[in-house]
Amino acid sequence: MAQQFKHVIVGAGLAGASAVQGIRELDATGSILLIGEEIHLPYDRPPLSKKLWFGTQKMEEIFLHDRAYYDTHGVTLMLDSAVTEIDPDARTIKTADGSRHGYERLLLATGCRPRRMDIPGADLEGICYFRTLDDYLRIRGAAAAGKTATIIGGGFIGSELAAALCAEGVKVTMIFPVRYICDRVFPESLALAVQQHFRDKGITVLHSDKPVSIIRDGAGFITRTEKGESVHADMVIVGVGAVPNDALARGAGLAVGNGIVVNEYLQTSRPEIYAAGDNAWFPYQALGQSMRVEHWDQALNQGMHAGRNMAGAAEPYTYQPYFYSDLFELGYEATGEVDARLETYSDWQKENETGVIYYLREGVVRGVLLCNVWDRLDDARALIREAVRLTPGQLQGRIR
Repeated sequence: MAQQFKHVIVGAGLAGASAVQGIRELDATGSILLIGEEIHLPYDRPPLSKKLWFGTQKMEEIFLHDRAYYDTHGVTLMLDSAVTEIDPDARTIKTADGSRHGYERLLLATGCRPRRMDIPGADLEGICYFRTLDDYLRIRGAAAAGKTATIIGGGFIGSELAAALCAEGVKVTMIFPVRYICDRVFPESLALAVQQHFRDKGITVLHSDKPVSIIRDGAGFITRTEKGESVHADMVIVGVGAVPNDALARGAGLAVGNGIVVNEYLQTSRPEIYAAGDNAWFPYQALGQSMRVEHWDQALNQGMHAGRNMAGAAEPYTYQPYFYSDLFELGYEATGEVDARLETYSDWQKENETGVIYYLREGVVRGVLLCNVWDRLDDARALIREAVRLTPGQLQGRIR
């Protein structure tokens, strides 16, 4: 017979742990089961490619709560445990050990998994598809001055890791298929400036190229590229995007698109089942469209909101999440639809270093990127919510 819980949360990351807090804001005693595949207590992921490398945060500080917190709040923790099946009619889940657990409300906070490469050698032992604390510990342990690393991917994860490893004295080579770093977010002039900054720091950038095979080279690897480069390195780290963990939802017959489809209350097509975090395809109220957001702030706030709604709040999710990144001396915060394919307008105080980039569709601001400009996120959010046509002249000096 299945053990019964009022609330079951699948996924012990930031969204799942935040849901516990949201539930307890309204329901002080209802039983909670929190299940996670990793052996670690829930932790923040951003420090894995940021602060932990630069000594501005300690390992013990990345954990969201200690075990006593979960005990005190009446949470049953099942770590190092995978859920293999949901039976939505019986309202039960099944774990890899064969046990079943019943729920009144279920949250899928299963996040994303790294996108895998489809080339010979992509699954060689030792290649790191960077995502978890264990990945960080392994790479950090191998990172030493004089070592070499190949980073495949030129998005934020690849760029952040390149900067972190470079600061450790590792000789880094980046390989990515587009013309410049973070091309999906940065307009061309900023992206080229950042790319040159990376080169000035000693990082080799092989843009407009892609790996076609990876082979062993003693204890290291050789990555061969489409343009004929052969890159020897002690370690290979892959950051080529992520895909939502939606297999459980699909198996349960829930609506799935680019993520698990939820309504404004974060309910799936089965109203007793919720989804939140990187895996959720949700109505972004301020933009008037559905989308999926893979960032820390989204997981934190959406997870908490889902928890409150599981406990009966029935509140629409209207929060505007933001994301941030640090690349050497350059720091960024952004909110909204930050997509370099949109029309962009740059209001620089110091060219390609300090200023604000606006992303517009038909003259309406859809997203804002703050470059070394701090404490202006609320101004950016308000501008997006206004949803009015603005000229470059009207944007000049709008946010400083």
